[in-house]
Parts: sequence; structure tokens; C-alpha cells
Amino acid sequence: MYAAKHRGHASQQQQQHVDEAMLGGVHGHRPTAARPAPRRAKLKILLVVIATNLVSVYLFSGASLSVHLPASAPRIHLWDSAALLRDLNATRAELAGARAELAALRSQCNASSSLLESVLAGLGAVHGDAPETRDFGGWPEEPAGELKLAIEPHRLPLGFHPNFGTDELFPGLGFACRNFQDELARYMAYDAGGECPDDDALALQLALKGCEPLPRRRCRARSPVGYVEPAPLPRSLWSVPPDTTVRWAPYTCKNYTCLVRRARARGGVPSFCKDCFDLEGKERRRWQADNGGVGFGIDSVLRSRAPGTVRIGLDIGGGTGTFAARMAERNVTVVTTTMDLDAPFSAFVASRGLVPLQLTLMQRLPFADGVLDIVHSMNALSNWVPDAVLEAALFDIYRVLRPGGVFWLDHFFCLGPQLNATYVPIFDRVGFRRLRWKAGRKLDLSAERNEWYVSALLEKPMT
Repeated sequence: MYAAKHRGHASQQQQQHVDEAMLGGVHGHRPTAARPAPRRAKLKILLVVIATNLVSVYLFSGASLSVHLPASAPRIHLWDSAALLRDLNATRAELAGARAELAALRSQCNASSSLLESVLAGLGAVHGDAPETRDFGGWPEEPAGELKLAIEPHRLPLGFHPNFGTDELFPGLGFACRNFQDELARYMAYDAGGECPDDDALALQLALKGCEPLPRRRCRARSPVGYVEPAPLPRSLWSVPPDTTVRWAPYTCKNYTCLVRRARARGGVPSFCKDCFDLEGKERRRWQADNGGVGFGIDSVLRSRAPGTVRIGLDIGGGTGTFAARMAERNVTVVTTTMDLDAPFSAFVASRGLVPLQLTLMQRLPFADGVLDIVHSMNALSNWVPDAVLEAALFDIYRVLRPGGVFWLDHFFCLGPQLNATYVPIFDRVGFRRLRWKAGRKLDLSAERNEWYVSALLEKPMT
């Protein structure tokens, strides 16, 4: 009886669930979905982890994946570095071969074009046509031989691509060289691999005309006969070197005795260096004392800077290097610019254990920005320099000086009316700060011409 009663109660519950399901369908309510068994979900996760581990073990065991691609497509080895390197080398070799073929085709096209132009020129000459003028980069005809090798660009080696902005190296050549092509052709006429001709005078003439820098040459410069080594430092600073240290062929004097004798006779070789080869005369007394006027002393100039902060510098037009010698005695390294005008200035400076730099006033100073502590110039910068050239030179001096560096303008020569009307405005435009400024009238037989000297110590501002 109890079982029958229990079965009846269960039937009532089932009927109630059926009624609720039907009512839910009527009112838009979905029956709750049955949840999957927890064991089945865990089993699926375990199978996924096992499969992933098996694939990883297979891939990293050294096997390579091969994908079936067309025969023309390159094979890719994902984890075989040796195979990948072989493929890269093969690709590079193919690229090099393609470039070589392209160069050969370009050469053949150029040859064909030249042949066609020759044929057309011949036909034009038969018909009386005027020959067409060709431009070879400013040269009247295509350069040949050593000149062509020296002035044409050269392609960088294959695979070498530095951050130059170009794949070719262009040689340095003075802009004015195109104005003096006959002289340049003579300068470049020599036996490659042999001894260079005695043409120092020609090289100097080209440089002074603005053909600077000259092209490099593939010949051996001649050495003096019977060369003798110079004296050791510090004795070499004030020793006239042996005559055998110089090739005297291009000069009027053939030994240093001649230069010193002419200097003592006030002949001057050349006129702007009247006694600079006489190291026992006036040259030895230069810059030793400050006269309170336009003659500054080295020690007074160095005292204007913090001790030890003047270390490296430049002397523009430094003659035989006496300024650099005086600075060397004070542990300051100074490079001297020279030009061998009828005397071996560069060899003389080098024999004293100093650094000569052959440089014209028109050339940009070969130094980076802001690297020098001091720049000195005596007589090289004066009113003989055109105003535009002088201003450009002063701005270039400003460029190479470090902040706080000084420019020592020594005995700048000009006429009285020029000083305030022309040169003071130029100096002010450059932006130097005046530490010292002395102007004095030139006291000699030419005083009636109102000639003046100006010496100044000018600082490049710190900011």
C-alpha cells in the first residue's frame, strides 16, 4: 500500500514537470540544458595536452617540415640552420651572377651605342652635318688613362653597403681643375707604378689656382739624394736641418745657407717671410714678450685661459713653424699650414719635429666642428684677401674652435679707412667675443700711407 502511494506521488511529480515544460514553451522560457559530465571534459583536455606535446617533440627533434610547393619556389627549412645558410648562399651567388650578366649587357649596350654614334657621325659628316659636341662631365673630351682612373667614381664591392648614401666612391677633386685641364693632364701624365716626375712647381701652381685637392697618383715620390735624418727633439726645434733633407730642384736657392744669407741681407725668400729661416736672428725672439701694443706674447695669451685647457691648435700661414715650436715648448700641439712658395717650408717645419699641412686659404679647414683650442694667424689674413674670402675663412675658424676656444689674430694689416668701414663689421658678423683688441699705426717708411696693424684675441662664446 505504501509502494502504491509512493508511485502515485511520483506520477504526480512527473506530470507537474511536463506541465511546467509546456508552460515554459508557451511563455518563451527554454528548459535548462543538461551539463556535460566533468570526467568527459577533463579527458578531452588531457588528450589535447598529450597531442600538443607529441607535436612539439617531433618538431624540435631536428626534423624539417617540407611543404609541397611548385618546383620554382624556394624550399624553406624552418629549423635546419645549415640548410637555410646554404639556401642564402645559393641565392647570393645567383644574385651576383645576375648582376654580372647585367653589367655585361650594359657594357655591350654602351659599345653598341658608341658604334651606332660613330656610324651616325660618319653619315652626318658625309652629308655635311656639324658634329655634335659631347659633354664628359665638364671635360672637352672623354678623359683617358690615369686621369680617368683618378677622377671617375668607383663602385663599392658587391655586398658592401655602408651608410654612405651611395654605392660609389667619388674622388675629391678641386672645382677649378676643370678650368685648367691642360695643366692637370700634364700633371697626370706619368708611368703608373714608376717614379713621379719632378713637377712640384706644377702641383703648387695648380693648387694656387684652386685645383685643390689634386687627384691622387700611382707613382713613387722621389726622395732627396743622400738623405740625412734630422736632429732629435728638443734640439731639432731650433736647428737648421741638413740640406740633404730637401729636393731643391724647384727653388731658387739650393741650400739653407742661401736662404739664411738672403734673409739676413733682408732679401726675403719670399717677401712675406724675410727672416723666418734664420733661427738665430729675429725668429728666435718672436712671441717671447708682450709689448703692450699689437705684439702679444704667448704666455699672456695662455694666461687668458684656464691652465692646461689650451692643448691643440692651428697656425694659419705659419712660415717655418716658429709659433708651433714655441707652443710645443709649452706642451701645446699646433699644426702649421704652409705653401712651398720658392722655399721648402713644409720640409723645414717637419725637420723641426712639427706638423706641416700644405693648405691654401681657399680650402675648407680639414678639421671637424669644435675641436681646436686655439687658432693663430699672422700676416696670412690681411687686406690682400678678398672680403668674401676673408669672411668665409673667419667663419671656418669659428667652426673648428671649441666653445671657449680663442682665435689669435696677429698683425692684421689694412689701411686706416678700411678698418672701421670694412673689417670691424666683418668680425662683428662672425660672432666672436673680444678679449683683447689693439690697433696701431705701422711705423716705417710707408707711414704716410696710413697703414695699420690690428691684433686681437677673440673668443668663441660658450653658448
